[in-house]
Amino acid sequence: MATRSPGGLTDFPTTPTGTRPVLTARDVRRAFAGTVVLAGVDLTIAPGEVVALLGGSGSGKSTLLRILAGLDPDATGGISRTGSQAVVFQEHRLLPWKRVADNVALGVRRTDAPHRVAAALAEVGLADRGRAWPAELSGGQAQRVAFARALVREPALLLLDEPFGALDALTRLRMQTLFGRLHAEHGFAALLVTHDVDEALLLADRALVLDDGRIVEEAPVPLTRPRAPDHPGFGPLRRHLLGRLGVRSAPAGGTDA
Repeated sequence: MATRSPGGLTDFPTTPTGTRPVLTARDVRRAFAGTVVLAGVDLTIAPGEVVALLGGSGSGKSTLLRILAGLDPDATGGISRTGSQAVVFQEHRLLPWKRVADNVALGVRRTDAPHRVAAALAEVGLADRGRAWPAELSGGQAQRVAFARALVREPALLLLDEPFGALDALTRLRMQTLFGRLHAEHGFAALLVTHDVDEALLLADRALVLDDGRIVEEAPVPLTRPRAPDHPGFGPLRRHLLGRLGVRSAPAGGTDA
């Protein structure tokens, strides 16, 4: 039976993983102090699909992700989910008073939790850092721990709010490669909020543009993997998405929209 939050968001019960979409959102709306941020967003994500959400600053990308993650009780609309989900934010949000392994295990109540935590840390290249404190990690390492914390929950859907935005350019490229490898190995679906058109085209199966509170563009990304900006199909898609974001020309290698 569906439940309704105080703000009016209908949250349908989780159903067993299958061929159903992992996420369906209908007519999602949100306003702050009378200012409409989301004016009726519809979104569906298929199992294993990576969807990139683009939009200008203040367009409501992070607001939508928080609603889909169940973190905003004042939104309205309807959301249904298939399977579990996990969230990775731009900031790693590690608890400084807990060691790395304990941060990854946070909230996991299973008898095999230590084994799952060790396996997740190994997958992100941090097998030897389980006893470290967050303060001892670099920015890239801390964000890899955040990914391990999400992976240990074996999510059907991973919600990512600009997860590489605070990293330097080289570390960002490495994290994008890591994301691609983890997605290939685990097959989770993902909604990637990003301001970077190149990142969207490198990682996503489909790119959406959010503007004026609605999804105004839905562009499939039919490029074979692994991808690179010099792929023949990369440039036309990039120019199209930049145009939808109001940017007529920009150098390759990252775009703030």
